[in-house]
Amino acid sequence: MKRTQVLACALVAIFTYSCNFTEEIHIKEDGSGKLSINFDGSELMQMAGDEMAQSDEKPMDSIISFKDLLAEKKDSIAQLSPEEQAKLKRLEPFNLHMVMKPEEKIMKFDLFSEFKNVSEVNDAFNSFKEAGMLGPGQSKQQPTPLSGSEQATEVNYTFKGNTFSRKAKIVDEELFQQGLDSLAGAEMFLSGSTYTIKYHFPRKVKSTNLEEATFSADGKTLIYEVPFLDLMRDPTALDLQVKLEK
Repeated sequence: MKRTQVLACALVAIFTYSCNFTEEIHIKEDGSGKLSINFDGSELMQMAGDEMAQSDEKPMDSIISFKDLLAEKKDSIAQLSPEEQAKLKRLEPFNLHMVMKPEEKIMKFDLFSEFKNVSEVNDAFNSFKEAGMLGPGQSKQQPTPLSGSEQATEVNYTFKGNTFSRKAKIVDEELFQQGLDSLAGAEMFLSGSTYTIKYHFPRKVKSTNLEEATFSADGKTLIYEVPFLDLMRDPTALDLQVKLEK
């Protein structure tokens, strides 16, 4: 099976059955850095049991450049609607590291992008969902429980002086409500899922609005986790402001 087919099938499974994500940002003193959103689907592989191990799928450890992939699939992408093309265009700065080892029941994804300024970064979670559009029959795939909200929200990041912020907002109320409606049938599968932010700063954190956040021993890394369903119902659940020591 081609890498894009594996990607599409795996993402459909992820968004249908389990959604444990970690959004990780490394910020340097000059404001540049790296954003990644990673998913460990090993639990999902365990649920699949021996069927996955007995399949013809070979182990995979591969990195996909979306810039190259979009160029490769430009003819088929040109047949999509302007809106769908725009979604895929946002993937261009990203790379995806896929690790799948059926016999060991390991499945991991890491979607990452380097940036010169964190304000230039796209919403990594929406980008992760949009990556599933690159499989065969892009626009004809069956919608997942979360597909209705893929353009309903956006996340903006800023880092100025000693202050970092992450702020989400709803940009389309109708699509957002459609997404909430679709969650009703997925709550059983998503009830144990989580979304974690893990942000690494160049200096020690002085203060933050997230009182329950935890920190690394050196005080430079902030970690905070919310139930995935809470975040889907309220995109501002991870709104964050951090002040660093000078």
